[in-house]
Amino acid sequence: MRNLCFLAGLTAFAAAAQAEATKYPLTLQNCGFDVTFDEAPAATVSLGQAATEILYSLDLADKVAGTGVWFSDVLPQFAEVNAKVERLADNDPSFESIVAKRPNVVIAQYEWHVGPQGIVGTREQFEDLGIATYVLPTDCVGKDNTVGGDGTRLEPFTTDVLYQTIAELGQIFDVQDKATALVADLRAREAAAKEKVAAMQIDDISAVFWFSSPELDLDPYVAGQKGAPGYIMSTLGITNVVQSDEEWPTVGWETIARANPTLIVAAEMTRRRFEADDIEKKEAFLAADPVASQMEAAKNGRIASMTSDSMEPGIRVIGGIEQLADALASYGLAN
Repeated sequence: MRNLCFLAGLTAFAAAAQAEATKYPLTLQNCGFDVTFDEAPAATVSLGQAATEILYSLDLADKVAGTGVWFSDVLPQFAEVNAKVERLADNDPSFESIVAKRPNVVIAQYEWHVGPQGIVGTREQFEDLGIATYVLPTDCVGKDNTVGGDGTRLEPFTTDVLYQTIAELGQIFDVQDKATALVADLRAREAAAKEKVAAMQIDDISAVFWFSSPELDLDPYVAGQKGAPGYIMSTLGITNVVQSDEEWPTVGWETIARANPTLIVAAEMTRRRFEADDIEKKEAFLAADPVASQMEAAKNGRIASMTSDSMEPGIRVIGGIEQLADALASYGLAN
C-alpha cells in the first residue's frame, strides 16, 4: 500500500510538471453546448456541492463568488475557505441572486438547475447576459435528463467522467497542473480501496442505497444501477438489488425486503428538506417498520451510513468507495 501511494505521488508530480498552460480562446463542447472562454474566469457561481468542492480542490476558492445547493457540511479541509464564500441559498438560489454576483461563468452540478428546463435558469438566459455556463459532464454524459425526475442513465457512470470533468475545469481556469495532480491522487485512492476489498474475497453480497423519502412511510428514493452508487457497488463486487436505470427511483419497502440485501447504505446529510434526510430517523424506521425491520441487514445491524455527497458523482465518490470498503471489513464477511 505504501509503495502504491509513493508511486502515485511520483506520477502526480511528473504529470503536473508536464501540464501546459491553456491557450485561449478555449472552446469546449459541454452537454450539447459549445462554450467559449476568452480568458480564465475571474469569478464564478457554483451550484451543487460536488461542483463547489471540485473548485476548492483545485485551489480556486478565490474565484468562487457564491454557492448554492448544499446537502451536507463542506469537506473539513475546505471549511475555512468556504466560510469566506457567500452562500446564496442552501437549496436553489434565484436567477437574480446569481446575476447580482456578476460571475463570468456559472458552474452547475445538475442540468435540471441550469439546462433546457433549468429551474434556476436556462443556459440561454445566462448567455444573453454575457455569462457563460458549464454543467458538470458527470450529469449529462451517457444520461438523458428529460426522463424521470433525476434523469435516466443510458450508460453506467464511471469515474472516468469525473476525471474528465476535473480536467476540463483545469483547462477553463488554467490550472491543469493541479487538475492532473488531483486526478492522480483520486485514482490511487480508488485503486487502493478496490485492492482492499478484493483481498477479502467476499462472495454473493448485495446492497440497497437509501438516499431519502418524502415521508418515512412512503416509498424511498433509492439508487438505480447506473449512477454513482451503482459504480461504487460494482467496483467493490456488490450487487445492487434495484435494477432501474433511473438515477434515484422510488421503490417500495416490500420489494426491497423481498430482495433482502446483505447491507443497507443510508445517506447522511445536514439537509432537512424531508424527514428521512435525518440518518437517525432512517435508522429508527429500519428498526421499527414491520416490513423493513425483517430484512437480514436490519436484523444484523448491517446499516452503513454514507455522506449523501458520496452518492453523487463528485470527488466524494472516492470517499464513498473507501467508506463502504471499511464497512465491509467491519461486518466480518471476508472469506
